[in-house]
Amino acid sequence: MSLTAGIVGLPNVGKSTLFNAITNQKILAENYPFATIEPNVGVVTVPDERMDKLKEMYNPNRFIPTAYEFTDIAGLVKGASKGEGLGNKFLSHIRETDAIVEVVRCFDDGKIIHVEGDINPIRDIETINLELAIADLEVINNRLERVSKKARTTKDKDDLLELDTLEKCKKALEENKPIRQLNLTEEEEKSIKSYSFLTKKPIIYLANIKESELTNPDNIYVKQVKEYAEKENAKVVSLCAKVEEDLSELTKEEKTEMLEALGLDSSGLDKLIKATYDILGLATYFTVGKDEVRAWTFKKGMNAKKCAGIIHTDFEKGFIRAEVISYEDLMKYGSELKVKEAGKARLEGKDYLMQDGDICHFRFNV
Repeated sequence: MSLTAGIVGLPNVGKSTLFNAITNQKILAENYPFATIEPNVGVVTVPDERMDKLKEMYNPNRFIPTAYEFTDIAGLVKGASKGEGLGNKFLSHIRETDAIVEVVRCFDDGKIIHVEGDINPIRDIETINLELAIADLEVINNRLERVSKKARTTKDKDDLLELDTLEKCKKALEENKPIRQLNLTEEEEKSIKSYSFLTKKPIIYLANIKESELTNPDNIYVKQVKEYAEKENAKVVSLCAKVEEDLSELTKEEKTEMLEALGLDSSGLDKLIKATYDILGLATYFTVGKDEVRAWTFKKGMNAKKCAGIIHTDFEKGFIRAEVISYEDLMKYGSELKVKEAGKARLEGKDYLMQDGDICHFRFNV
């Protein structure tokens, strides 16, 4: 599965510095608005200690961890949906992502310019979220003009469903409520899926704080962001973008030492990736062997047949069964053979719901 998150926020809140940390690339990160004038895309390896253990056990020829794609989008400003700043061109890039990471500046520093002149995270959040809502409303209004005439003339069931769902979404947005907060049915969800509404995407508020506050991150600004996020069941992750950038320059051993020196058990980036997986309802299964150890991302609730299709469509079409052992059992008994001898290996059919940490071998015939 190709998974993407868009990094958004006002200019000079730390987006590009964070992106440097995520991808260890040296994109432009200067102290002035609109330094990022094209969307920068980078792929980051998803940290998973289980993969390290499997690599040690199998010593494979190929080792392929799960990856996640992040897109750094130019700083949005008030009026972006109407073309202000660099305009709504960049809102279109967000539509292509699975989730939104909204970076919010939660520290004072007179040396770093703020586009609004002072630090006010809730104002900043509402500025960005309003632009996202206005952009969605524009899409809805344009579509309503066309679909309403067609639906009332033809009385087509699908058109009527789309019309009703769009009107629900419009009403919510006009009441300052993001589409993701609506309890839409599966059929309603399907009727508007193609529009990729911005306010329907899961969102994480990323509080960018000072290094000195990492061990006690709940400053007054972060508390405000958490209170705001709680109202819409959104997640908040606190990190120091500059520290994350510094960590990205280090070896694994050096990174561990620096985290210990900072009094942290994991990096902010690791926490961000975990939070992204949580809000998207994602999990990981593994395929193992001497040739390859590989992690595969799947949506919680997917059955074995659908998960097999993530590897190749032929696996899904000709699915026979899945041979499954759990990662925990493999670590406990030390080898696949010993897991089987302990009676812990299973043969599962197409309707088996894949679990996080399952190690699978799919049987298929096409």
